[in-house]
Amino acid sequence: MTGGTRPEPARHPGARRRDRRVYLRSHPLLFALLAATRRRPVARLGRTVLVHGAEAYREALTRIPLDRTAPGTTGGAAAELTDGGVLFDQQGADHRTARRELAAALDAAAVDRLRPHWRAVLAERIPALAAGELELVALSRALAGVTAAVLTGASGCPHALAGAAAEAAAAAARDHLPGPRPRDAARTAAARAADLAALLPDPRDAMVAVATVNTTVAALPRAAAWCADAGIWPSVDAAGAPALAAELLRLTAPSPLLPRVAAADGELAGRAVRKGDRLILVARHAAGAHRPAPSPGPAAAQAVFGAGPHACPGAGAARALLAELLLALAPYAPVVTGARVDRRSALPGWSVLTLRATRTPG
Repeated sequence: MTGGTRPEPARHPGARRRDRRVYLRSHPLLFALLAATRRRPVARLGRTVLVHGAEAYREALTRIPLDRTAPGTTGGAAAELTDGGVLFDQQGADHRTARRELAAALDAAAVDRLRPHWRAVLAERIPALAAGELELVALSRALAGVTAAVLTGASGCPHALAGAAAEAAAAAARDHLPGPRPRDAARTAAARAADLAALLPDPRDAMVAVATVNTTVAALPRAAAWCADAGIWPSVDAAGAPALAAELLRLTAPSPLLPRVAAADGELAGRAVRKGDRLILVARHAAGAHRPAPSPGPAAAQAVFGAGPHACPGAGAARALLAELLLALAPYAPVVTGARVDRRSALPGWSVLTLRATRTPG
């Protein structure tokens, strides 16, 4: 960002109000429950433990043994989407090996390999702002598709890959969140998983594609809308874009909940946790995203990507991609002209987000 007073995106109530709509309209009952219990670091509802506090959240991910294959968890969804043997449902040495391999696939050198693909999509689509409006969800899906294709080695259409990953995640999400499930939910999830696997050289990469596509499509439009509503485009530059991207991801918390199951007894914030308890780790609250205050620090920014051995290895790539998008949009200083919440997606987000330029570059 440029010199002078550094903008504080968290202090803009208009941006916060718009972003809250994706939670309140996509899963109103769930997020009403989370709001009602958020003042307690840990709250128990039967065999479900809601974890809101930042320290309790980190302890749950670093000190409580977790069952990686339990139904209703990310690992359980991974087992449904694949034949097993993926990062999200592995144990012990296999998990550590897979994490190292995926971290290497998403390191700084990998981001450098991805960047030309991102910039090609941006160069093709962003100029539409000069002539009228730009629909950002479609752009985000295109960016997600090329990213997933590069990471998985898929040679087919990136748009088809992104669509299949989104459908597979939406079908599997019904096992993550409380509430009524359609009678054919399991059959639909299996069919969507098969559709996705058919597009991949290695079906075990299904969860890489799902995570890449769904977090990207959820995160980028929400972050850009926040930036537009906060009016901070004039302060976006190459030097400050990475830090701004990290803060916007903290504020929007694209993956607001991490569903887990305790594999052993333990304790969180003085409350007993029993083996088999379902843990709902509220990343949004652990990151302080719900508070209209400046960023509480690096630990909060990292919270939206997990912690310790359960941290997302794609955090650096996500921040780099968002920084690229912000830098491409900033010369147009766009405003939001239309937004519609996606009620079907696995993660809270927009199904449509339309931007209009307020200035022409150069």
